[in-house]
Amino acid sequence: MREFSVPPIVTVGDSANLTDPVWDNAEAAPDAVQFVRPGTTADDPAWVDVTCRQFRDEVAAVARGLVAAGVRPGDRVGLMSRTRYEWTLVDYAVWAAGAVTVPIYETSSAEQAAWILGDSGAVACVVESTAHATLVAGVRERLPELAHVWQIDLGGVDELVAAGASVDPEEIERRRAGLRSGDVATIIYTSGTTGRPKGCVLTHRNMYADAANAVPVLPNLFNPGASTLLFLPLAHAFARLIQIGIVQARATMRHCSDTKNLVAELQEFRPTFVLSVPRVFEKVYNAAKQKAEADGKGGIFARAEQVAIAYSEALETPGGPGFGLRAQHALFDKLVYRKLRAALGGRCRDAISGGAPLGARLGHFFRGIGVTVLEGYGLTETSPAASVNLPGATRVGSVGRPLPGVTIRIDDDGEILIAGDLIFQGYWHNEAATAEALTPDGWFRSGDLGQLDADGYLSITGRKKEIIVTAGGKNVAPAVLEDQVRAHPLVSQCVVVGDRQPFVAALVTIDEEALPRWLETAGLAADTRVEELGDHEGLRAEIQKAIDAANQGVSKAEGIKVFRILPRDFTEATGELTPSLKVKRQVVHKTYAAEIAEIYRG
Repeated sequence: MREFSVPPIVTVGDSANLTDPVWDNAEAAPDAVQFVRPGTTADDPAWVDVTCRQFRDEVAAVARGLVAAGVRPGDRVGLMSRTRYEWTLVDYAVWAAGAVTVPIYETSSAEQAAWILGDSGAVACVVESTAHATLVAGVRERLPELAHVWQIDLGGVDELVAAGASVDPEEIERRRAGLRSGDVATIIYTSGTTGRPKGCVLTHRNMYADAANAVPVLPNLFNPGASTLLFLPLAHAFARLIQIGIVQARATMRHCSDTKNLVAELQEFRPTFVLSVPRVFEKVYNAAKQKAEADGKGGIFARAEQVAIAYSEALETPGGPGFGLRAQHALFDKLVYRKLRAALGGRCRDAISGGAPLGARLGHFFRGIGVTVLEGYGLTETSPAASVNLPGATRVGSVGRPLPGVTIRIDDDGEILIAGDLIFQGYWHNEAATAEALTPDGWFRSGDLGQLDADGYLSITGRKKEIIVTAGGKNVAPAVLEDQVRAHPLVSQCVVVGDRQPFVAALVTIDEEALPRWLETAGLAADTRVEELGDHEGLRAEIQKAIDAANQGVSKAEGIKVFRILPRDFTEATGELTPSLKVKRQVVHKTYAAEIAEIYRG
């Protein structure tokens, strides 16, 4: 058993709460720009700055509206919207009113929304669109406690502000003063890869301690001159932490509600850092590689990629990159790397990745082109960040060392256990699940498998429940293989199967954005669909290259022997992906049970 602990930099007092930084910023730097939001009137520019003082005043005004509607301290308020300024505004207003925010993914089904609102006992809900309002209306007879629904797109925030005009402003001060760090701040329902969502109960101390201890060790990301464009769903704890960190550090944030506009908004806003999940970094890499090949510059890109990875790897050696490597790196910076950084706006030198393993290959590539991707690790139950690579302490391929105030232990069976003020209070109305997740002395059982090296760097080796044991008794961690297969530009997703079977196999989906370019090189019509290709020899040959590359990193017994190309990609709408783009393995296994059976029947 190995354990590594980092002492806290910030200790959250009993009277602290998450609205404190909002009020502190308004006094310390009232004119500093905290957010950039879209203009709302004909006289507004396209984008409007929101200062720290304005944000505090808007939060207080919306909070007074919630009070006028009868929302009491401790009440739960649902919030269902895309990532936008109003999401953050309402979130802080709920806290300022002493209430509890219950996020709902904007892509949730009626059944999921009904479960979350009903299980949490929400008394009110803020939704974004008519579609969301219609969805909630369709299940409202099952929600007797839900008294109010406000719609952002129909002026719901303005309605709250108008209603709150009759409430004494001092009421908000009284409610904030009455909040304690141990009070519940939010109940986040994990999207989960199996079963019904469980409500993770997080207190103000949980989230405040996580953010307040992360900001000092990430000064190049979180500082008053820093900025980020947030495009991940704020219903996800990872994006929520960045929101809290931006306010804590008095940096600037702009929201991107539609990822179709992401490239244009990155180039317009020019953030200094971004937050993303590995799949987005994979798509950026794959798109750049495929474009280079389509333009007849595949050889240049391949060499530039090799140099970038070698340069990054050399940064971790005592002597650093040698003269020859530095010269090659400088050349490719002019030819290739600069253009890749321009796609992120040109100022971005840092990124944070979480939610799933990034892999050493991508980590070295991006650091080599001048964008250091700091991979971190955590779960909703850990508020969520438990460890992260730091600017001056990075080991690519690991998820870094524990954040200040966090202790990580590797149990005898390899499971990662976590302790600290960031650990959640349990699952809402689910004592059995809580007892399973928390040890009697307060350690959280992550369900992930990992290793700690002598310097405290954590590496994730797999998911405890996802380890495949072949009929021959060989233990196989699917994520290692899947990451390598997804490195191929044509591959979107890969699910490795083979539990209790004689060999390991894989289900592969094709990236629909990358497919047209390959079709052109193969002499096929650009609108040919994957299902029309069947067992096309050329397509199978391409995917076989990805399989062969993945197999090089494992033993022969662990290698993928057979693969099937599925007729369509996995999506959230069809149930195979969570909102954070994690594959729901059990859903895939059930949906494609016939294909899996056919593999082993042969």
